[in-house]
Amino acid sequence: MSRNLKLSLSIALCLGAGAVGSLFTFPGIGSWYTSLERPDFAPPNWVFGPVWTILFILMGVALFLVWDKVGKTAEAKPATVLFLIHLALNVLWSALFFGLQRLDMAFMEIMFLWGMIALLLTSFYRVDRRASYLLIPYFLWVTFATVLNQAFWLLNTYNI
Repeated sequence: MSRNLKLSLSIALCLGAGAVGSLFTFPGIGSWYTSLERPDFAPPNWVFGPVWTILFILMGVALFLVWDKVGKTAEAKPATVLFLIHLALNVLWSALFFGLQRLDMAFMEIMFLWGMIALLLTSFYRVDRRASYLLIPYFLWVTFATVLNQAFWLLNTYNI
């Protein structure tokens, strides 16, 4: 398979995961989510789409850099599998938070996702440092999203 095709598939996979997550997100944005009490530090809703698009593209490039080394280094295949598992967890958060409207379960899941991203950073670093560096903005955003999820949960515990 050509490197260009691998790059395109890697980015498409990540953007596809974002699209699946949005199937849970969009129905909740206009109704349930707007009824929640918002923490003061919550960004406006329009910020999330562009940020996640950029992050999914960076994730796709990172995946490509590691996938491209499968067969060349022993750590590349397990790192790629770990990435795919983590991507499913990324989608699961949207299903829990927006789909099921379970702020508590979403918070527990995002803490697990955060740990998986930390593990992924380490795993990718062993294969290609550039791939690891490309995941740093994602790690920082999910760190913020974890705090934001907790704040939403605490502010709305008695309103759910």
